[in-house]
Amino acid sequence: MALTIVNSIASWFLKQRIHQIELFLKYPGEVQEELLLNLIRSAEYTSVGNQYEFNSIRSYATFASRVPISTYEDLEPMIERARQGEHNILWNTPIKWFAKSSGTTNAKSKFIPVSTEALEDCHYKGSKDLLCLYLNNNEDSKLFLGKSLRLGGSKQIYEANNTFYGDLSAILIENMPIWAEFSSTPSNKVSLMTDWETKIPAIIAETINENVTSFAGVPSWMMVLLNKVLETTSSEHLLQVWPNLEVYFHGGVNFDPYREQYKKIIPSSDFKYYEIYNASEGFFAIQDLNDSNDLLLMLDYGIFYEFIPMSSFGQDDNKIVRLADVELNKNYAIVITTNSGLWRYLIGDTVRFTSLSPYRIRVTGRTKHHINVFGEELMVENTDRALAKACKIASVDLKDYTVAPVFMEGRQKGSHEWIIEFKNPPDDMQQFTTLLDKSLQELNSDYEAKRHNNMTLNELTINVARPNLFYDWLKEQDKLGGQHKIPRLSNKRDYVEQLLELQSKIIL
Repeated sequence: MALTIVNSIASWFLKQRIHQIELFLKYPGEVQEELLLNLIRSAEYTSVGNQYEFNSIRSYATFASRVPISTYEDLEPMIERARQGEHNILWNTPIKWFAKSSGTTNAKSKFIPVSTEALEDCHYKGSKDLLCLYLNNNEDSKLFLGKSLRLGGSKQIYEANNTFYGDLSAILIENMPIWAEFSSTPSNKVSLMTDWETKIPAIIAETINENVTSFAGVPSWMMVLLNKVLETTSSEHLLQVWPNLEVYFHGGVNFDPYREQYKKIIPSSDFKYYEIYNASEGFFAIQDLNDSNDLLLMLDYGIFYEFIPMSSFGQDDNKIVRLADVELNKNYAIVITTNSGLWRYLIGDTVRFTSLSPYRIRVTGRTKHHINVFGEELMVENTDRALAKACKIASVDLKDYTVAPVFMEGRQKGSHEWIIEFKNPPDDMQQFTTLLDKSLQELNSDYEAKRHNNMTLNELTINVARPNLFYDWLKEQDKLGGQHKIPRLSNKRDYVEQLLELQSKIIL
């Protein structure tokens, strides 16, 4: 009875936010313009505000002409000053939290500032809005009669100069409001465990006897955990372990390659999948409809958005547009200005708009994780969708993959080389290869043009990875668990060569 009352009260409280969401849906341009000017006013007397004379900026046009597009490397000196304990550098309130970037396998770490305003008005607000939108679409939900099984990062919080750093998920858990901790499992102690291989059995031990009604985490790592749950409990599917499961909140990687696998271990036509798009830099978008692949761009989280068309990205005269000027179905690099002091910051993600009223997007990849060696403009969205289609037709499941170019030598044509780790490899690999290649051509006209009559590109090739190849590679990089992801595409061969070398080794 008590839990039923809690469920009803929580649902009512969260759904009150719908009216505020409707405001930015109706007036997106005005909301974004006002937000930008408020950010500028807040930071007028910071170091960056003095540098670009924020006190005289009264319009977007002046802001865009005065403040350059920035990368992490551009902001790093100021970020390091803030990490040393200086205040009023990038933002007007003290910043003591820094999210150590975990979305890359590069050796160099990034420390993204996370202000108190960003924690409350962006990250936690996004989490509440996710529940709000889900509950608004599912009136009979019993979400709060049970708990959410969360799978976050694997790093603890570290202190330096009275500032703190760690994975974003660890920072969020450390600062988690009581309502979130009450409804989550496992405990904070287990969630923050560092060693992934010790953490998995600890999570299972704490959660298998809980009434879990939802999951939250990155699909690839969540699948590892859930398969271990089935193995530990000798269950055929997860509804035998948690009969009241109703939704999986996921993000971090495209869900398409994993969708069929989840359907097999959660055999319920009523089970829902809700996607989010967040990162160390902010919480950006939420799936706002049942059974949708599109994400609603959230416009009142203290983040001002600009976009660079990928057709001109990296060029001296690249075009930068506001939200009001974006076009449907074009790939854009995202530029953000935030309430953590990131000014016109290039986050490295690419999206395309599937709707302009309201503004809905799909994440298509990374500015660095694409292949355009031969003019094929291949994006992660293309390879994810093509691979999902090929796997479904061939009745196979995959664990991970990566792709790199094979460069032209002499008179030889180029091609793409894949490494794919299957759960159950295809019976006919050549048939699967051709199927995948044709699926890519159907999804990407530039790739199709380069493949026409083998004019520029030969058919792709596939290396079948030995079991746990990608896991072992991530372990070598100290990147196991949480938010760490395999780089899907690269214009270079570094990742592929490392994996092929590891493939030839015997792992004891």
